[in-house]
Amino acid sequence: MGNEKSTPPKKEFDGPWRNQNWDKQERDTMVAALRNFKLSDPDMGQLRCLLYGPVGAGKSSFVNSVNNVFQGRVAHNALVAAASGTSFTKTYNTHYIKDGDKRLPFAFNDVMGLEAQEKGMQPEDIINALKGHLPEGYKFNPCSALTDESAEYNKKPRSSDKVHCLVSVVAADKISLMSNDVIVKMRKVREKASELGIAQVVVMTMPDKACPLVEMDVKKMYTSKAIKDKMQICSNEVGIPMNCILPVKNYHEEGMLDNDMDILILNAMTQMVNFANDYIWNLQQTA
Repeated sequence: MGNEKSTPPKKEFDGPWRNQNWDKQERDTMVAALRNFKLSDPDMGQLRCLLYGPVGAGKSSFVNSVNNVFQGRVAHNALVAAASGTSFTKTYNTHYIKDGDKRLPFAFNDVMGLEAQEKGMQPEDIINALKGHLPEGYKFNPCSALTDESAEYNKKPRSSDKVHCLVSVVAADKISLMSNDVIVKMRKVREKASELGIAQVVVMTMPDKACPLVEMDVKKMYTSKAIKDKMQICSNEVGIPMNCILPVKNYHEEGMLDNDMDILILNAMTQMVNFANDYIWNLQQTA
């Protein structure tokens, strides 16, 4: 009896726990739908999605990955830092999504990464961004947030200056290692976004570093037990339901586009802009 070998636990479910069509036609359908996307409020001009999260989670890489899909090639628009423990993003800039020679009607802002204790991004500045008070090009000050007494403070933000979807970006392999300080800061921002009725999702990056199956084949994303576990931890920590947690593998070392990576990126993008569009539609109803 004592010599019996126990069977190692399976790393995969028998079937996918989230259905996903991986055909190229699905990719092309999502690209076409986003290219022809119509805003609930045409006067808005664009939907604004704000990316925030811990340092090194891949916020800028996600912006580049979305641009890659629409430009049909590997491009680098938002500057990305090599791996380091400090935030690379220092200013509040809008990143537009280029489609040929035109801009799509949604844009991203990414902010300094959140760090433990008093370092990194001030949560109050993310809340300022949600409300549209941060001016374009605003230089983040890790020591203090912008106040309404500052000359830079945008006192009368337009609807298009405000954020329509808040995107928490977390790395799958580091979710369990997030410091309590960072989690508290993220919750503070989330609570404010909830008060304002702003749509919220999580983009979970670097799944290949959290699961060898996904590293070998991105299509294993929704049969991987490790990825589902990471998403559940993320849901518990950040406080966002599982169906709003969107795993993506950002373009990093790849020299050319990959259909399966594109599909995950497009899934995330589609959910973000639909949620953001619902939010501005609701604003119109209450105006």
